Amino acid sequence: MSAARGSGLLRAAHEVTDLDLGRPVGFGHEPFVIAELSANHLGSLERALAIVDAAAAVGCDAMKLQTFTPESMTLDERGGDFAIQGGPWGGRTLWDLYDEAHTPWAWHAPLFARARAHGMVVFSTPFDEASVALLDALGAPVFKIASFELVDLELVACCARTGKPLIMSTGMASDAEVAEAVATARAHGASGIALLHCVSGYPTPPEQTNLRRLDALVAHGCPVGISDHSPGSVIPIAAVSRGACIVEKHLTLARADGGPDAGFSLEPAEMAEVVRGCKTAWAALGDGTATRPAAEAGSRRFRRSLYAVADIAIGQPLTRDNVRSIRPGLGLAPRELPGVLGRIAKVAIARGTPLGWELLA
Repeated sequence: MSAARGSGLLRAAHEVTDLDLGRPVGFGHEPFVIAELSANHLGSLERALAIVDAAAAVGCDAMKLQTFTPESMTLDERGGDFAIQGGPWGGRTLWDLYDEAHTPWAWHAPLFARARAHGMVVFSTPFDEASVALLDALGAPVFKIASFELVDLELVACCARTGKPLIMSTGMASDAEVAEAVATARAHGASGIALLHCVSGYPTPPEQTNLRRLDALVAHGCPVGISDHSPGSVIPIAAVSRGACIVEKHLTLARADGGPDAGFSLEPAEMAEVVRGCKTAWAALGDGTATRPAAEAGSRRFRRSLYAVADIAIGQPLTRDNVRSIRPGLGLAPRELPGVLGRIAKVAIARGTPLGWELLA
């Protein structure tokens, strides 16, 4: 277990076990930033590899793919229940969307190799047993359960039976559904679980992100984080300041290039801001103790203390006319003023002298 590092509202963080993803991931460690490839490859392996390179260049800890075929997701039907109404994909069929968006299985090995060559963790979101088997064979160290699949307990169990940890997004889920997924993962042998707060809106308006939801998720005894679809870097940085230890954002080379996920994806410079901002926010959390930081060392002498503000002769009493609490802080602490007033000067005390007990009778 790790000690909670400034988790603030996440009171139960000290009871949470880290995930082992090549380095510890949890409340006592720098945030783990995941770049999501998703459909931003636009059908090009070269572009997909370039996105991996971009993620590494800006300091992301991990690269995540999605592993599915259209057949594993839906039926090739042209209308009715299978037509998408509204949103960024309105007017399309589910089959057409997933056919365009899927990452060919033959690309997985070179994408895994490229990410590992950069020293990044690389893993994926599987959507059926075949994709779980593929990713297990590739040595993926963890599985991601997508928000839409959180209620597919057979898939959760299949991933958990590998004995690897699961990172589960909770978009659209009720408290009961989250608890059911967590219980399923634990019952089938997952070696660890992390829960990501997620709003499955594409994009998500910042005012709808509800970061206080993190407080409820940590009650499951898991590290928590955020899978974020809002614009820019503000929400993930704010989430880290609230205790999130995993951040996931979609990455593209340029939104202007288009694609199904372009509207809620970050460009490399924006992802660099997420990485820097999240790590700075985490460092700023501190440990919550009253131990004063080194940055204050030079300032302490300028606190208030008791000084003679007029010449005081031997035998003269100290009064509010000749003693005051002023800066700097080299005399007695201001709280000593009641005990100083009325005492007699043992020696002559010049104006501007810091008071000490040795000067008083």
